[in-house]
Amino acid sequence: MGLVQKIVTWSRIKSPWIIHFNTGACNACDIEIIAALTPRYDLERFGVQLKGTPRHADVLVCSGPVTRQIKSRLRRIYDQMPEPKFVVAVGTCACTGGVFDGCYSVESGIDKVIPVSAYIPGCPASPKAIIDGVVKLLTSLEDKEDKKK
Repeated sequence: MGLVQKIVTWSRIKSPWIIHFNTGACNACDIEIIAALTPRYDLERFGVQLKGTPRHADVLVCSGPVTRQIKSRLRRIYDQMPEPKFVVAVGTCACTGGVFDGCYSVESGIDKVIPVSAYIPGCPASPKAIIDGVVKLLTSLEDKEDKKK
């Protein structure tokens, strides 16, 4: 691995940029995700920054079950993200479809449409659980890099 690639990998692990996408949630998990980004919980202390475009994001944070209407949009946003990209499913609905699984307009959880790197269960998932999940994802990426050396 070249020096430039090592620097890029280090920066992605130490300062991941995330984009939040609601695939049809009831907004409870969305409120908790936003709460995790506020100064009270301060997710930015881990270098995490919320971005407004998938072209600048490393991590896609999804909440809610995948509906038929949003399925193609979710795939398009995922495809717009640069490699390597990671997906975090926040809440029971994003993980499995939750109480909406089996409804006529709901496909299921996020992993039926795009690959998921981390699951954070809960209805709604608490900000502490969201922070813990993101930190574990970053730690696992760091461990993978250490094993490559």
